[in-house]
Amino acid sequence: MLREIRELGFEYAELSHGIRISLLPGIIEAVDAGEIKISSLHNFCPLPIGVTHAAPNLFKFTSLDARERENAYRHTLKTIETAARLKAPVVVLHLGCIEMKEYTDRLVELIDRGMKDSPKYERLCQEAAEKRERKKERHLELAYEILRRLEDQVEGYGLKLGVENRQGLEELPLEDDFSFLFKEFVSPSIGYWHDTGHGQIKENLGFIHHEIFLESMAERLLGFHLHDVEYPVHDHRPPGEGGTDFAALKPWVKPQHFKIFELSPGTPVDQLRQGVAYLKSLWGEE
Repeated sequence: MLREIRELGFEYAELSHGIRISLLPGIIEAVDAGEIKISSLHNFCPLPIGVTHAAPNLFKFTSLDARERENAYRHTLKTIETAARLKAPVVVLHLGCIEMKEYTDRLVELIDRGMKDSPKYERLCQEAAEKRERKKERHLELAYEILRRLEDQVEGYGLKLGVENRQGLEELPLEDDFSFLFKEFVSPSIGYWHDTGHGQIKENLGFIHHEIFLESMAERLLGFHLHDVEYPVHDHRPPGEGGTDFAALKPWVKPQHFKIFELSPGTPVDQLRQGVAYLKSLWGEE
């Protein structure tokens, strides 16, 4: 797997939340042999024993169940330890979600029916916004408790945690919460990880302006998951095959940021190459 990625011209690879523990020896061997470098790990990596499918939200930092939160902490530590072994500087993670009625799919359904400009869509957006604001506080407090415990650990390893923006309206942090998160956690070991697909989905739903949101996160930005979105929510497309204005995002892209192409497993190689070339034509070779 890693050799194929390297042969496609990539110097780095991210190990995602679908890596079984049985794959680790071969990955370590490839890294130690210099075949490829690992840019980042996506929590939880490796998968907990007994889990056979990608499961980034298996254990939530925000859960009201203390056992689940402890599992989230413990398995994040394992990811951090694995990142240190592989000399990967960043661990990307999800915090969790608010326990509330699900709104995202209902809004998407209305968009698919051509009702985005309808009073019903506007009412549902307002209801979702009010409900998540009302219910988020306790969940954020619990997530912050775990982040504080992880902060010392990750600093000890010389690594960084990248808190990723999410596409679901119920998932935390909410758009306005990131600025408060980084006032609470001033250490550079806690940073922001921007997923272009998730940002575009939130814009398509009417909850953020993608470019302005990225600009607001620029000072704490560590890296990107790069993929495009076919309106309204069909993501993991190669850049250039959807509606994301990557040229508008360029001012906030720096050479030190990791740029990970996160494409659908079924993407043909020629489309992958075209997507990479398209983004390089806009952002440059760095």
